[in-house]
Amino acid sequence: MDHDVPAHGHTAGGGLLAWLLPVVVLLAAAGTYLLLARRARRRNPNQGWSRWRTTCFLTGTALLGMALLPPLAPFAHEDFRGHMAQHMLIGMYAPLTLVLAAPVTLLLRALPAARGRRLTAVLHSPPARVLAHPAVALALSTGSLAVLYFTPLYHATTTTPAAHWLLHAHFLLSGCLFAYVIAGPDPAPSRPGVRVRLVYLGVAIAAHAVISQLMYGGFWVDIDAPGHQVRGGAEIMYYGGDIAELLLAAALVATWRPEPRRPAHGRAVAARATTFPAGSAGPSARRPFRVLFRRRSHP
Repeated sequence: MDHDVPAHGHTAGGGLLAWLLPVVVLLAAAGTYLLLARRARRRNPNQGWSRWRTTCFLTGTALLGMALLPPLAPFAHEDFRGHMAQHMLIGMYAPLTLVLAAPVTLLLRALPAARGRRLTAVLHSPPARVLAHPAVALALSTGSLAVLYFTPLYHATTTTPAAHWLLHAHFLLSGCLFAYVIAGPDPAPSRPGVRVRLVYLGVAIAAHAVISQLMYGGFWVDIDAPGHQVRGGAEIMYYGGDIAELLLAAALVATWRPEPRRPAHGRAVAARATTFPAGSAGPSARRPFRVLFRRRSHP
């Protein structure tokens, strides 16, 4: 749609309070992470806590600050290109760095044992397993973009302050969920193998490309903004999304740990241990059992 007036004429982000609140929240998040990292180092002096992880978290909070504070935030309210740049930072770049900071692992190291067990139980619960499935994460992060830009929903978020902030929260949480499912270092009991996650990441890359190209061509989009802004936003989404997804792919490949291949002799011993007739006697029958028993006794 091509209009002569800016689409972001509301004041959802205007006022000192709107700028002060993100600053307070981000500083509180950074301070909490640093305190937890200090506690983890005290509780586990031999393990400590990675400074690289801490740097990742602080980088993520800085990226969120760039997106939610001037000069980008006021520009995002006036120009669709600013909105798309804001979306890239909140929904793709900041989530990747926050997830690489391994906040769940940090909590497990810093919390008392009883609370750590409760957190582990939550991670293993059926709702958490469903939510952390790559298909669900893909639908919430990438699939929601089609709903946002091809329906009147986007216009509603530009005219209602509450919807505007809910959109930011959705970008952040769904982006963190997808990054966590694909390449997060935190424990994920239902996470599939690397090859499967690469397939889902490829689907996300293709979906971003299709949505941005449809947006650039003006097909089916429902964005109340001048045409040149929509095309500029589509270019930011296309190229910025590619870079973010390549970084996510690099993080995924970095976690790839192929299982070591057992030697032929080890496979033969295992085969004999599993196929030996029940009730057999003699040293040759008892030896595989002792090997298996030692393995079970010392996991």
